[in-house]
Amino acid sequence: MLDVMSESTFVTLAGVFGGVLLGLAARLGRFCTLGAIEDTLYGEDTLRLRMWGLAIGAAIVGTFALASAGMAPIEQSFYLSITWMPLASILGGLMFGYGMALTGSCGYGALARLGGGDMRAFVVVLVMGVSAYAVLSGPLAYIRIWAFPQSDALTPPGIAHTLASMSGLSVTTLGISLGLILAIGSLANRDFLKQPASVFWALVVAAAIVSGWAASGYIASYGFGAFPVVSHSFSAPVGEALLYAMTASAGLPSFAVGSVGGVLVGAFIGSLIKGHFRWEACEDPRELRRQIVGAVFMGTGAVLAMGCTVGQGLSAFSTLSFSAPVTFLSIFAGAAFGLKQLIEGFQPAE
Repeated sequence: MLDVMSESTFVTLAGVFGGVLLGLAARLGRFCTLGAIEDTLYGEDTLRLRMWGLAIGAAIVGTFALASAGMAPIEQSFYLSITWMPLASILGGLMFGYGMALTGSCGYGALARLGGGDMRAFVVVLVMGVSAYAVLSGPLAYIRIWAFPQSDALTPPGIAHTLASMSGLSVTTLGISLGLILAIGSLANRDFLKQPASVFWALVVAAAIVSGWAASGYIASYGFGAFPVVSHSFSAPVGEALLYAMTASAGLPSFAVGSVGGVLVGAFIGSLIKGHFRWEACEDPRELRRQIVGAVFMGTGAVLAMGCTVGQGLSAFSTLSFSAPVTFLSIFAGAAFGLKQLIEGFQPAE
C-alpha cells in the first residue's frame, strides 16, 4: 500500500473514509449524542441511546480484535499512554455537555449540520476549533498545563488492562468480552430490534472508529514517519483542519484533517439523499450569542477532557480507557443541565 502513496496521503484518506461513514450515519441514521440525550430525558425514547451503546460495544470488540492481531497498538494512543486526570475529565465533560446543549449539537453534529447547509453550525465549527487550539497550544495553554499537567502513564490506564492484571486473563479477551456484553445489552430491546436501520448505522459508526485504529496502527507499524495511533475525534482536530485550510502549502494533511473533511462530505451526500439540504442561519442575535458561547464551552471542555462525544465517547471508549465512561457521563450531566435551563427559560413563569 505504501508503495503507491505516501504515508501522509494514506492516513488522510483513511480519515476521509471513516469521516464519510460518520457523516452518512448522522444524516441518514440520525446518529446524534444530544438527540439521544434529549430523547431519553424528554421523549422517554432510548432508541438513539441504544444506538450509541451498540456502536461503543461493537467498536470495543473490533478494536481489541485488531489489538489481538497486532494490527492496532492501542497502548500508544494518548487515551492509554497519558496519566488519567479524573478532575479534568469531569470538568471538561461538564463544560462540553453544557456547550453542546447551548449550540444544539456536538462538534461532530455541527459538522454534520454544516454539511446540510446550516450556517449556524459554520459559526460553531469556527469558534469551537479556535477555542480548542487557544487552550491546547495558544495563550490559554499555560493555564491548562499549570492546572492539569500531563505525564506519561506508568501502566496503561485502561479498564481491560487493570482487570487483566487483577485476574490473570488476557487484555484482549477481557476487552472483547466487555464489548460483547455492552453490545448485547444495547440490543436487548424489542423496539430497537424492530429498527434494523438504526442497528445498521450504529455498526457503521463502530466500523468508522475501528477503521481509524486499523489505518493509524498500520502506519505506526510499517511506516517510517512519526504518526500517532489515533481514531476519530472532533474537537482539536477541527482546529487542526482550520489551520490546514489556511496553511496547506506549508504542511501535509493528516488523519484529523481527512476525518473532518470526510464528515462534511458524508453529511452533504446524506442531506441530498434525504432531500434535507437547505441554507439556514440564526434567527436573531440571541441565538447567535448562544451558539458562540456554547462553542467556546465545547472547545475548551474537549481539550480539558482530551476528547469530545466521539473522541471520548467512541474512540477512547473503544480502548476501554478510564477517562471514557467518566467523561461521557459528565457530558451527559452537562447537557442535561443545559437542556433543563433552556427549556425552563422558554416556559412562562407561574
